[in-house]
Amino acid sequence: MRQAVSMVAHLGFRLRALPSALSRSLSSAQDVLHRTPLYDFHLAHGGKMVAFAGWSLPVQYQDSHMDLHLHTRQHCSLFDVSHMLQGTLSLFTNEAGGILDDLIVTNTSEGYLYVVSNAGCWDKDLALMQNKVRELQNKGSDVGLEVVDNALLALQGPTAAQVLQAGVAHDLRKLPFMTSAVMEVFGVAGCRVTRCGYTGEDGMEISVPAPGAVRLATAFLENPEVKLAGLAARDSLRLEAGLCLYGNDIDEHTTPVEGSLSWTLGKRRRAAMDFPGAEVIVPQLKGKVQRRRVGLMCEGAPMRAHSPILNVEGTRIGTVTSGCPSPCLKKNVAMGYVPLEYSRPGTPLLVEVRRKQQMAVVSKMPFVPTNYYTLK
Repeated sequence: MRQAVSMVAHLGFRLRALPSALSRSLSSAQDVLHRTPLYDFHLAHGGKMVAFAGWSLPVQYQDSHMDLHLHTRQHCSLFDVSHMLQGTLSLFTNEAGGILDDLIVTNTSEGYLYVVSNAGCWDKDLALMQNKVRELQNKGSDVGLEVVDNALLALQGPTAAQVLQAGVAHDLRKLPFMTSAVMEVFGVAGCRVTRCGYTGEDGMEISVPAPGAVRLATAFLENPEVKLAGLAARDSLRLEAGLCLYGNDIDEHTTPVEGSLSWTLGKRRRAAMDFPGAEVIVPQLKGKVQRRRVGLMCEGAPMRAHSPILNVEGTRIGTVTSGCPSPCLKKNVAMGYVPLEYSRPGTPLLVEVRRKQQMAVVSKMPFVPTNYYTLK
């Protein structure tokens, strides 16, 4: 039973993936990996399991990565992103202004905050929050911290709402992007449905009590609109949408301004400067930043993480952090960091791929238009 306190923070996991990160995360020690409540479900449906951020997760199923990517854009797909809930993006920063983690925080109608961290940041996020809770309790505040062990399914794509509506009594037309509600879903009680996702498409993320996860996933797959998708499709979809992967595109050595995430800092916090790293970050908001995260597009071989970025004279000026061929655009897209003077869209650059230099251009993000649902 949840305690009646002024704030209860629920900490879960956000699982993200990309092929370049997967190559660093693969491990033969499968027996030491965490398993989501859907692990056996994935195996039964032909999921190819890999290690990612300490978890055993499906990278793809029998359908190809390309087919699943395009199916998500045209219909909808189901992703296992267990221990995750969405609301609004926020950041934990350190005193140097670096990003400790990008988190999702939901201010629920039940009177508590639901906080979601990246799986790889679990230990440091939990320790940070526990220390803050003790500090507030010592000052007399009525605050507590609870870890929630739920599964989470992400149903993503233009027909996701239609599929989900068949299993809920709530009118999903009244649930816009980045809002959530607790409801019964296909007979599974106690689910929190949030309209959000990591693909750039309309969709829902359903936080479901672990015992009901397989039942709910099975119900979704009974609809021919739905296919199972894994980490590979999830990464190319998020990259087309211009969304960051923590540890690749942002980290403790990246500030929110450098990472093009200034919009996460509210006006009150900017004025009060009452958050870690404010003395570094706030001046950057006024234009005093040396580098920026940018989108890149090129022909030829795909750009990958760690590929050098050069100016047209051939001098190295930055590094690619994520990259892949875009299934929708049939071009190669990437993100990376360059000095501010090279960050304007349309700026010609070079990228070194397989020891060869090829032309690239700074491009606006998202690369593919997003389709988040908002009220008319």
